Amino acid sequence: MAGVNGGATASGGSKTKVKVVVVMGATATGKSKLAIDLALRFGGEVINSDKIQVHDGLDVVTNKVTAAECQGVPHHLIGGVSPDADYTAADFCRDATRAVESVAERRRVPIIAGGSNRYLEALLDDGGEEPAAADAGGGGFRRRYQCCFVWVDSDLAVLDRYIGSRVDCMLDQGLVSEVRPFFRHDDGDYSRGIRRAIGVPEMDGYFRTEAAGALDGDDERRARLLAAAVDEIKANTCVLARRQLDKIHRLQGLRGWSDIHRLDVTEVLRIKVGDGARNPNAQRVAWETDVVSPAARIVGRFLAPVNVVVEGAWDNGKDRFFLMTPKEVVAVPGVCTATEWFGQQPLDMAVMSPSRGFVGLGAAAAAV
Repeated sequence: MAGVNGGATASGGSKTKVKVVVVMGATATGKSKLAIDLALRFGGEVINSDKIQVHDGLDVVTNKVTAAECQGVPHHLIGGVSPDADYTAADFCRDATRAVESVAERRRVPIIAGGSNRYLEALLDDGGEEPAAADAGGGGFRRRYQCCFVWVDSDLAVLDRYIGSRVDCMLDQGLVSEVRPFFRHDDGDYSRGIRRAIGVPEMDGYFRTEAAGALDGDDERRARLLAAAVDEIKANTCVLARRQLDKIHRLQGLRGWSDIHRLDVTEVLRIKVGDGARNPNAQRVAWETDVVSPAARIVGRFLAPVNVVVEGAWDNGKDRFFLMTPKEVVAVPGVCTATEWFGQQPLDMAVMSPSRGFVGLGAAAAAV
């Protein structure tokens, strides 16, 4: 699917700006999944803004998207940085700017997604609270790019329960064996590189006791120490989620950040940790209804060509849009050109759906 960048004009001026979608939110709210869903709908590529996931290694602990989860959507800035390297806000501004430029040059939609809001602020606001990062990306990001902010949010009590469940899944997926090589008996500094990741320093006591041989033959103590480490991982992850939310709330009060579109993922997470945990269909329906469909409407309107009058109306009951006089529309965001959609037929109406894509042409489609 072709993207829609290259000719979008920012409102309020004649200078062309590339349009960039930014997916924000606390950890475990589904930012990566939403970014992929939007990329599939609008011809986009994902640029990671998680400062830990840029490092090589610890795929389970850092919850990196798998190849299957990517569904063919290109991702940038996931891995590639040495586990021991310090990856600063200036590094991110430089690399993210290059990635956005690369995606836009190929007329795709750049979708920035991740939880490192301080780095994101540095990129968009010429350094933000990181003055040293001000010029790393060339400066003036907002002068060159127009941003649409989508925030995936959840009730905190439900999010805490889901975080606990997700950490348990990480344990089942091999968290202990994955972290073990990063334990260093003579180095207790967890302030640099990927060793900063939640899930690494919390395991230090367990591995030190194990290395001393004190767990040999004592399964009860081993289980008790591991349980304590896992509880600490869960608690620290919940603390991280609150810090991320505090940062988003602070950003909302700053110039250029007030128009952040909030999407509520609470019901999706409630199903995952409740009786619907074994019901993937219920999870999928809630995700599409509460998150993807409203996000697609927001992004679709943002990407729509400026100065093109599109008459129509939403039918929320059936998740569709009646698009009038389609022969006058130069392109349909994230789908295709008007000619590809409508051909040369002088039809008076088309019907499209954010979650289903093209529904049909003419009056017959309205009955779908």
